[in-house]
Amino acid sequence: MSIIAQHGDIFLILACAFGFFMAWGVGANDVANAMGTSVGSRAITIKQAILIAVIFEFLGAWLAGGEVTDTVRKGIIDPELLEDDPQLLVYGMMASLLAAALWLLIASNRGWPVSTTHSIVGAIVGFGAVGLGMEAVGWGKVGQIAASWVVSPLMAGSIAFMLFKSVQHLIFENHDPFTAAKRYVPCYIFLVGFVVAMVTFTKGLKHVGLDVGFGASFLISVLIGLVIMALGVVLERRLEYKRGKEDVFGFGGVERVFGVLMLFTACAMAFAHGSNDVANAVGPLAAVISVVESDGAVDTAALVPWWVLVLGGGGIVVGLVTYGHKVIATVGTGITELTPSRGFAATLAAATTVVLASGTGLPISTTHTLVGAVLGVGLARGMAALNMRVIGTIVMSWLITLPAGAALAILFFFMFKGMFG
Repeated sequence: MSIIAQHGDIFLILACAFGFFMAWGVGANDVANAMGTSVGSRAITIKQAILIAVIFEFLGAWLAGGEVTDTVRKGIIDPELLEDDPQLLVYGMMASLLAAALWLLIASNRGWPVSTTHSIVGAIVGFGAVGLGMEAVGWGKVGQIAASWVVSPLMAGSIAFMLFKSVQHLIFENHDPFTAAKRYVPCYIFLVGFVVAMVTFTKGLKHVGLDVGFGASFLISVLIGLVIMALGVVLERRLEYKRGKEDVFGFGGVERVFGVLMLFTACAMAFAHGSNDVANAVGPLAAVISVVESDGAVDTAALVPWWVLVLGGGGIVVGLVTYGHKVIATVGTGITELTPSRGFAATLAAATTVVLASGTGLPISTTHTLVGAVLGVGLARGMAALNMRVIGTIVMSWLITLPAGAALAILFFFMFKGMFG
Protein backbone atom coordinates (compact mmCIF):
# COMPACT_ATOMS: atom_id res chain seq x y z
CA MET A 1 0.00 0.00 0.00
CA SER A 2 2.88 2.35 0.86
CA ILE A 3 4.16 2.29 -2.75
CA ILE A 4 0.73 3.47 -4.03
CA ALA A 5 0.56 6.23 -1.36
CA GLN A 6 4.19 7.26 -1.94
CA HIS A 7 4.15 7.48 -5.75
CA GLY A 8 0.40 7.92 -6.45
CA ASP A 9 0.74 11.29 -8.23
CA ILE A 10 3.61 10.06 -10.43
CA PHE A 11 1.56 6.95 -11.38
CA LEU A 12 -1.40 9.15 -12.38
CA ILE A 13 0.73 11.52 -14.50
CA LEU A 14 2.53 8.63 -16.24
CA ALA A 15 -0.73 6.71 -16.82
CA CYS A 16 -2.39 9.82 -18.36
CA ALA A 17 0.63 10.39 -20.63
CA PHE A 18 0.71 6.72 -21.73
CA GLY A 19 -3.12 6.70 -22.13
CA PHE A 20 -2.90 9.74 -24.42
CA PHE A 21 -0.07 8.05 -26.38
CA MET A 22 -2.22 4.91 -26.75
CA ALA A 23 -5.23 6.99 -27.90
CA TRP A 24 -2.87 8.67 -30.40
CA GLY A 25 -2.01 5.19 -31.71
CA VAL A 26 -5.73 4.31 -32.05
CA GLY A 27 -6.22 7.51 -34.07
CA ALA A 28 -3.13 6.98 -36.22
CA ASN A 29 -3.87 3.34 -37.04
CA ASP A 30 -7.48 2.35 -36.44
CA VAL A 31 -9.34 5.35 -37.88
CA ALA A 32 -8.44 4.04 -41.34
CA ASN A 33 -11.14 1.40 -40.64
CA ALA A 34 -13.82 4.06 -40.96
CA MET A 35 -12.13 6.29 -43.55
CA GLY A 36 -9.90 4.11 -45.77
CA THR A 37 -12.61 2.88 -48.15
CA SER A 38 -14.18 6.37 -48.51
CA VAL A 39 -10.83 7.93 -49.47
CA GLY A 40 -9.73 4.98 -51.63
CA SER A 41 -12.96 5.08 -53.64
CA ARG A 42 -12.53 8.85 -54.08
CA ALA A 43 -15.99 9.46 -52.56
CA ILE A 44 -14.26 12.02 -50.30
CA THR A 45 -10.80 13.60 -50.21
CA ILE A 46 -8.24 12.86 -47.48
CA LYS A 47 -8.84 16.35 -45.99
CA GLN A 48 -12.61 15.77 -45.85
CA ALA A 49 -12.01 12.31 -44.31
CA ILE A 50 -9.82 13.79 -41.59
CA LEU A 51 -12.39 16.52 -40.86
CA ILE A 52 -15.28 14.00 -40.64
CA ALA A 53 -13.23 11.62 -38.48
CA VAL A 54 -12.02 14.41 -36.15
CA ILE A 55 -15.65 15.44 -35.44
CA PHE A 56 -17.32 12.03 -35.26
CA GLU A 57 -14.48 10.05 -33.62
CA PHE A 58 -14.23 12.68 -30.87
CA LEU A 59 -18.02 12.79 -30.37
CA GLY A 60 -18.17 8.99 -30.27
CA ALA A 61 -15.34 8.77 -27.73
CA TRP A 62 -16.68 11.58 -25.54
CA LEU A 63 -20.45 10.99 -25.66
CA ALA A 64 -20.53 7.20 -25.81
CA GLY A 65 -17.06 6.12 -24.74
CA GLY A 66 -17.90 4.42 -21.48
CA GLU A 67 -20.03 5.20 -18.41
CA VAL A 68 -18.51 2.12 -16.81
CA THR A 69 -15.61 0.29 -18.45
CA ASP A 70 -14.04 -3.07 -17.63
CA THR A 71 -10.72 -1.86 -16.32
CA VAL A 72 -9.13 -5.28 -16.28
CA ARG A 73 -9.46 -5.72 -20.02
CA LYS A 74 -12.01 -8.30 -21.20
CA GLY A 75 -11.46 -10.72 -18.33
CA ILE A 76 -7.89 -11.45 -19.41
CA ILE A 77 -6.46 -11.23 -15.89
CA ASP A 78 -7.93 -12.43 -12.58
CA PRO A 79 -7.97 -9.26 -10.40
CA GLU A 80 -8.29 -11.27 -7.15
CA LEU A 81 -4.64 -12.35 -7.54
CA LEU A 82 -3.59 -8.70 -7.25
CA GLU A 83 -5.42 -7.70 -4.06
CA ASP A 84 -2.28 -8.10 -1.93
CA ASP A 85 -0.01 -6.35 -4.46
CA PRO A 86 -2.09 -3.63 -6.14
CA GLN A 87 1.05 -1.84 -7.32
CA LEU A 88 1.66 -4.77 -9.73
CA LEU A 89 -1.64 -3.93 -11.48
CA VAL A 90 -0.50 -0.29 -11.79
CA TYR A 91 2.90 -1.31 -13.24
CA GLY A 92 1.21 -3.81 -15.57
CA MET A 93 -1.43 -1.42 -16.94
CA MET A 94 1.13 1.37 -17.45
CA ALA A 95 3.48 -1.10 -19.18
CA SER A 96 0.59 -2.38 -21.35
CA LEU A 97 -0.40 1.14 -22.45
CA LEU A 98 3.19 2.10 -23.27
CA ALA A 99 3.92 -1.21 -25.06
CA ALA A 100 0.75 -1.16 -27.18
CA ALA A 101 1.22 2.53 -28.06
CA LEU A 102 4.84 1.96 -29.09
CA TRP A 103 3.85 -0.97 -31.33
CA LEU A 104 1.09 1.15 -32.92
CA LEU A 105 3.64 3.92 -33.59
CA ILE A 106 5.90 1.42 -35.39
CA ALA A 107 2.98 -0.10 -37.36
CA SER A 108 1.49 3.29 -38.32
CA ASN A 109 4.89 4.52 -39.49
CA ARG A 110 5.09 1.49 -41.81
CA GLY A 111 1.46 1.94 -42.95
CA TRP A 112 0.39 -1.44 -41.47
CA PRO A 113 -3.29 -1.69 -40.43
CA VAL A 114 -2.94 -3.68 -37.17
CA SER A 115 -5.50 -4.22 -34.41
CA THR A 116 -5.37 -1.81 -31.46
CA THR A 117 -7.48 -4.29 -29.46
CA HIS A 118 -4.99 -7.10 -30.09
CA SER A 119 -2.07 -4.78 -29.28
CA ILE A 120 -3.43 -4.02 -25.79
CA VAL A 121 -4.60 -7.64 -25.26
CA GLY A 122 -1.12 -8.94 -26.18
CA ALA A 123 0.48 -6.46 -23.80
CA ILE A 124 -1.79 -7.45 -20.87
CA VAL A 125 -1.26 -11.18 -21.57
CA GLY A 126 2.51 -10.57 -21.58
CA PHE A 127 2.76 -8.83 -18.23
CA GLY A 128 0.14 -11.17 -16.70
CA ALA A 129 1.90 -14.40 -17.76
CA VAL A 130 5.44 -13.32 -16.81
CA GLY A 131 4.80 -10.85 -13.99
CA LEU A 132 2.01 -12.71 -12.18
CA GLY A 133 2.24 -16.30 -13.44
CA MET A 134 0.64 -18.29 -16.28
CA GLU A 135 -2.40 -19.17 -14.13
CA ALA A 136 -3.31 -15.46 -13.82
CA VAL A 137 -4.23 -15.27 -17.52
CA GLY A 138 -7.69 -16.33 -18.77
CA TRP A 139 -6.42 -18.42 -21.68
CA GLY A 140 -9.95 -19.25 -22.85
CA LYS A 141 -10.61 -15.57 -23.55
CA VAL A 142 -7.24 -15.22 -25.29
CA GLY A 143 -8.11 -18.24 -27.49
CA GLN A 144 -11.42 -16.59 -28.43
CA ILE A 145 -9.60 -13.40 -29.46
CA ALA A 146 -7.07 -15.40 -31.51
CA ALA A 147 -9.95 -17.23 -33.26
CA SER A 148 -11.40 -13.86 -34.29
CA TRP A 149 -8.29 -13.34 -36.49
CA VAL A 150 -9.78 -15.89 -38.86
CA VAL A 151 -13.52 -15.45 -38.17
CA SER A 152 -13.90 -11.67 -38.64
CA PRO A 153 -12.07 -11.26 -42.01
CA LEU A 154 -13.81 -14.38 -43.41
CA MET A 155 -17.24 -13.20 -42.29
CA ALA A 156 -16.77 -9.62 -43.55
CA GLY A 157 -15.15 -10.81 -46.79
CA SER A 158 -18.06 -13.18 -47.53
CA ILE A 159 -20.68 -10.46 -46.89
CA ALA A 160 -18.74 -7.91 -49.02
CA PHE A 161 -18.37 -10.47 -51.83
CA MET A 162 -22.14 -11.16 -51.89
CA LEU A 163 -23.05 -7.46 -51.58
CA PHE A 164 -20.83 -6.39 -54.46
CA LYS A 165 -21.97 -9.32 -56.62
CA SER A 166 -25.59 -8.22 -56.04
CA VAL A 167 -24.74 -4.61 -57.04
CA GLN A 168 -22.98 -5.94 -60.18
CA HIS A 169 -25.87 -8.22 -61.12
CA LEU A 170 -28.79 -5.88 -60.33
CA ILE A 171 -27.33 -2.55 -61.50
CA PHE A 172 -24.11 -2.67 -63.52
CA GLU A 173 -25.05 -5.66 -65.72
CA ASN A 174 -28.51 -4.21 -66.44
CA HIS A 175 -29.13 -2.89 -69.99
CA ASP A 176 -30.06 0.49 -68.38
CA PRO A 177 -27.89 1.04 -65.22
CA PHE A 178 -29.55 4.44 -64.51
CA THR A 179 -33.06 3.01 -64.20
CA ALA A 180 -31.80 -0.05 -62.32
CA ALA A 181 -29.98 2.20 -59.82
CA LYS A 182 -33.18 4.22 -59.25
CA ARG A 183 -35.04 0.97 -58.57
CA TYR A 184 -32.55 -0.85 -56.33
CA VAL A 185 -30.45 1.82 -54.58
CA PRO A 186 -33.30 2.61 -52.08
CA CYS A 187 -32.95 -1.01 -50.85
CA TYR A 188 -29.22 -0.43 -50.24
CA ILE A 189 -30.07 2.90 -48.54
CA PHE A 190 -32.35 0.94 -46.17
CA LEU A 191 -29.53 -1.54 -45.49
CA VAL A 192 -27.09 1.29 -44.73
CA GLY A 193 -29.56 3.05 -42.39
CA PHE A 194 -30.40 -0.21 -40.60
CA VAL A 195 -26.84 -1.49 -40.17
CA VAL A 196 -25.41 1.88 -39.17
CA ALA A 197 -28.18 2.34 -36.55
CA MET A 198 -27.41 -1.17 -35.25
CA VAL A 199 -23.67 -0.39 -35.06
CA THR A 200 -24.41 2.78 -33.10
CA PHE A 201 -26.83 1.04 -30.69
CA THR A 202 -24.77 -2.10 -30.09
CA LYS A 203 -21.28 -0.55 -30.17
CA GLY A 204 -21.89 3.03 -29.06
CA LEU A 205 -24.93 4.05 -27.06
CA LYS A 206 -24.82 1.22 -24.50
CA HIS A 207 -21.82 3.00 -22.94
CA VAL A 208 -23.82 6.18 -22.37
CA GLY A 209 -26.41 4.30 -20.30
CA LEU A 210 -28.81 3.50 -23.20
CA ASP A 211 -28.49 -0.29 -23.20
CA VAL A 212 -31.76 -1.08 -24.99
CA GLY A 213 -30.92 -4.72 -25.72
CA PHE A 214 -30.36 -6.46 -29.04
CA GLY A 215 -34.06 -7.05 -29.88
CA ALA A 216 -35.15 -3.46 -29.20
CA SER A 217 -32.09 -2.16 -31.10
CA PHE A 218 -33.13 -4.32 -34.07
CA LEU A 219 -36.69 -2.90 -34.17
CA ILE A 220 -35.59 0.74 -33.76
CA SER A 221 -32.92 0.23 -36.44
CA VAL A 222 -35.55 -1.16 -38.89
CA LEU A 223 -37.65 2.00 -38.34
CA ILE A 224 -34.59 4.25 -38.82
CA GLY A 225 -33.71 2.31 -42.00
CA LEU A 226 -37.23 2.83 -43.40
CA VAL A 227 -37.16 6.57 -42.62
CA ILE A 228 -33.75 6.98 -44.31
CA MET A 229 -34.94 4.91 -47.28
CA ALA A 230 -37.98 7.22 -47.70
CA LEU A 231 -35.65 10.23 -47.53
CA GLY A 232 -33.39 8.59 -50.14
CA VAL A 233 -36.35 8.01 -52.50
CA VAL A 234 -37.37 11.69 -52.22
CA LEU A 235 -33.80 12.86 -52.95
CA GLU A 236 -33.43 10.36 -55.76
CA ARG A 237 -36.50 11.71 -57.59
CA ARG A 238 -34.82 15.11 -57.76
CA LEU A 239 -31.63 13.58 -59.14
CA GLU A 240 -31.08 13.78 -62.89
CA TYR A 241 -28.61 11.31 -64.35
CA LYS A 242 -26.36 13.12 -66.82
CA ARG A 243 -24.02 10.98 -68.85
CA GLY A 244 -20.61 12.53 -69.52
CA LYS A 245 -18.77 12.10 -72.82
CA GLU A 246 -16.20 9.76 -71.22
CA ASP A 247 -18.91 7.73 -69.45
CA VAL A 248 -19.34 5.05 -72.16
CA PHE A 249 -21.30 2.55 -70.03
CA GLY A 250 -23.40 5.11 -68.13
CA PHE A 251 -21.91 4.11 -64.75
CA GLY A 252 -20.82 7.64 -63.68
CA GLY A 253 -24.21 8.70 -62.31
CA VAL A 254 -24.59 5.36 -60.50
CA GLU A 255 -21.19 5.77 -58.81
CA ARG A 256 -22.21 9.32 -57.72
CA VAL A 257 -25.22 7.83 -55.87
CA PHE A 258 -22.94 5.38 -54.05
CA GLY A 259 -20.54 8.26 -53.31
CA VAL A 260 -23.29 10.00 -51.30
CA LEU A 261 -23.97 6.72 -49.44
CA MET A 262 -20.26 6.39 -48.61
CA LEU A 263 -20.27 9.81 -46.93
CA PHE A 264 -23.08 8.68 -44.63
CA THR A 265 -21.47 5.32 -43.74
CA ALA A 266 -18.12 7.05 -43.06
CA CYS A 267 -19.68 9.45 -40.50
CA ALA A 268 -21.53 6.69 -38.66
CA MET A 269 -18.62 4.23 -38.64
CA ALA A 270 -16.35 6.97 -37.24
CA PHE A 271 -18.82 7.61 -34.38
CA ALA A 272 -19.22 3.90 -33.59
CA HIS A 273 -15.45 3.34 -33.78
CA GLY A 274 -14.69 6.29 -31.47
CA SER A 275 -17.21 5.04 -28.91
CA ASN A 276 -15.89 1.48 -29.00
CA ASP A 277 -12.12 1.64 -29.41
CA VAL A 278 -11.41 4.53 -27.03
CA ALA A 279 -11.79 1.79 -24.37
CA ASN A 280 -8.44 0.35 -25.51
CA ALA A 281 -6.75 3.51 -24.17
CA VAL A 282 -9.22 4.41 -21.42
CA GLY A 283 -9.69 0.92 -19.86
CA PRO A 284 -6.15 0.42 -18.51
CA LEU A 285 -5.92 4.14 -17.57
CA ALA A 286 -9.17 3.87 -15.58
CA ALA A 287 -7.69 0.83 -13.76
CA VAL A 288 -4.66 2.88 -12.63
CA ILE A 289 -6.84 5.85 -11.55
CA SER A 290 -9.17 3.50 -9.61
CA VAL A 291 -6.31 1.77 -7.75
CA VAL A 292 -4.47 5.03 -6.90
CA GLU A 293 -7.59 6.94 -5.77
CA SER A 294 -8.84 4.05 -3.60
CA ASP A 295 -5.38 3.66 -1.97
CA GLY A 296 -4.78 0.23 -3.47
CA ALA A 297 -8.24 -1.38 -3.62
CA VAL A 298 -8.50 -3.49 -6.80
CA ASP A 299 -11.97 -3.22 -8.35
CA THR A 300 -12.85 -4.96 -11.64
CA ALA A 301 -15.14 -2.17 -12.85
CA ALA A 302 -14.62 1.51 -12.21
CA LEU A 303 -16.45 4.68 -13.15
CA VAL A 304 -14.52 6.57 -15.81
CA PRO A 305 -14.16 10.32 -15.10
CA TRP A 306 -15.43 12.51 -17.99
CA TRP A 307 -12.01 14.11 -18.49
CA VAL A 308 -10.47 10.68 -19.22
CA LEU A 309 -12.85 10.25 -22.18
CA VAL A 310 -11.93 13.75 -23.41
CA LEU A 311 -8.23 12.82 -23.09
CA GLY A 312 -8.91 9.63 -25.09
CA GLY A 313 -10.93 11.47 -27.74
CA GLY A 314 -8.27 14.19 -28.00
CA GLY A 315 -5.52 11.58 -28.42
CA ILE A 316 -7.46 9.84 -31.22
CA VAL A 317 -7.88 13.18 -33.05
CA VAL A 318 -4.16 14.10 -32.74
CA GLY A 319 -3.11 10.63 -33.97
CA LEU A 320 -5.44 10.84 -36.95
CA VAL A 321 -4.28 14.32 -38.00
CA THR A 322 -0.55 13.57 -37.64
CA TYR A 323 -0.20 9.97 -38.90
CA GLY A 324 -3.61 8.67 -40.05
CA HIS A 325 -2.98 9.22 -43.76
CA LYS A 326 -0.41 6.38 -43.99
CA VAL A 327 -2.76 3.56 -42.95
CA ILE A 328 -5.69 5.15 -44.85
CA ALA A 329 -3.53 4.84 -48.01
CA THR A 330 -2.86 1.11 -47.37
CA VAL A 331 -6.52 0.20 -46.72
CA GLY A 332 -7.96 2.55 -49.34
CA THR A 333 -5.63 2.03 -52.29
CA GLY A 334 -3.03 -0.65 -51.46
CA ILE A 335 -5.15 -3.84 -51.37
CA THR A 336 -7.37 -3.36 -54.44
CA GLU A 337 -8.67 -0.48 -56.57
CA LEU A 338 -11.90 0.90 -55.07
CA THR A 339 -14.81 2.84 -56.59
CA PRO A 340 -17.74 4.27 -54.50
CA SER A 341 -19.87 1.14 -55.16
CA ARG A 342 -17.00 -1.20 -54.12
CA GLY A 343 -16.15 0.95 -51.09
CA PHE A 344 -19.81 0.99 -50.10
CA ALA A 345 -19.99 -2.84 -50.24
CA ALA A 346 -16.82 -3.13 -48.10
CA THR A 347 -17.91 -0.57 -45.47
CA LEU A 348 -21.43 -2.00 -45.17
CA ALA A 349 -20.03 -5.55 -44.88
CA ALA A 350 -17.63 -4.46 -42.12
CA ALA A 351 -20.42 -2.67 -40.25
CA THR A 352 -22.70 -5.73 -40.57
CA THR A 353 -19.96 -7.99 -39.17
CA VAL A 354 -19.47 -5.61 -36.21
CA VAL A 355 -23.24 -5.80 -35.49
CA LEU A 356 -23.37 -9.61 -35.72
CA ALA A 357 -20.30 -9.90 -33.46
CA SER A 358 -21.81 -7.49 -30.90
CA GLY A 359 -25.04 -9.50 -30.86
CA THR A 360 -23.23 -12.81 -30.34
CA GLY A 361 -20.52 -11.48 -27.99
CA LEU A 362 -17.66 -12.49 -30.31
CA PRO A 363 -14.56 -10.35 -29.67
CA ILE A 364 -13.46 -9.06 -33.08
CA SER A 365 -11.07 -6.49 -34.47
CA THR A 366 -12.53 -3.71 -36.63
CA THR A 367 -9.21 -3.62 -38.54
CA HIS A 368 -9.32 -7.31 -39.47
CA THR A 369 -13.01 -6.95 -40.35
CA LEU A 370 -12.51 -4.04 -42.75
CA VAL A 371 -9.42 -5.52 -44.43
CA GLY A 372 -11.39 -8.77 -44.91
CA ALA A 373 -14.29 -6.82 -46.46
CA VAL A 374 -11.98 -4.99 -48.90
CA LEU A 375 -10.45 -8.37 -49.82
CA GLY A 376 -13.97 -9.75 -50.46
CA VAL A 377 -14.76 -6.90 -52.86
CA GLY A 378 -11.44 -7.47 -54.65
CA LEU A 379 -12.14 -11.22 -54.97
CA ALA A 380 -15.55 -10.47 -56.50
CA ARG A 381 -13.59 -8.93 -59.40
CA GLY A 382 -11.10 -11.83 -59.59
CA MET A 383 -7.72 -12.64 -58.00
CA ALA A 384 -5.90 -10.34 -60.46
CA ALA A 385 -7.59 -7.34 -58.80
CA LEU A 386 -5.75 -8.01 -55.50
CA ASN A 387 -2.26 -6.80 -54.57
CA MET A 388 -0.91 -10.00 -52.96
CA ARG A 389 2.34 -8.36 -51.78
CA VAL A 390 0.44 -5.77 -49.70
CA ILE A 391 -1.91 -8.49 -48.36
CA GLY A 392 1.08 -10.64 -47.31
CA THR A 393 2.62 -7.70 -45.41
CA ILE A 394 -0.72 -7.00 -43.64
CA VAL A 395 -1.13 -10.66 -42.55
CA MET A 396 2.47 -10.72 -41.24
CA SER A 397 1.85 -7.53 -39.21
CA TRP A 398 -1.29 -9.15 -37.71
CA LEU A 399 0.66 -12.26 -36.63
CA ILE A 400 3.40 -10.14 -35.03
CA THR A 401 1.00 -7.85 -33.07
CA LEU A 402 0.23 -10.08 -30.05
CA PRO A 403 3.81 -11.27 -29.39
CA ALA A 404 5.22 -7.76 -30.04
CA GLY A 405 2.80 -6.21 -27.53
CA ALA A 406 3.56 -8.95 -25.01
CA ALA A 407 7.38 -8.67 -25.31
CA LEU A 408 7.36 -4.88 -24.94
CA ALA A 409 4.94 -5.03 -21.97
CA ILE A 410 7.16 -7.56 -20.15
CA LEU A 411 10.17 -5.28 -20.66
CA PHE A 412 8.34 -2.17 -19.38
CA PHE A 413 6.68 -4.08 -16.49
CA PHE A 414 10.06 -5.08 -15.02
CA MET A 415 11.42 -1.60 -15.73
CA PHE A 416 8.62 0.02 -13.67
CA LYS A 417 8.96 -2.66 -10.99
CA GLY A 418 12.70 -1.87 -10.73
CA MET A 419 12.11 1.90 -10.66
CA PHE A 420 9.33 2.00 -8.03
CA GLY A 421 9.29 -1.27 -6.18
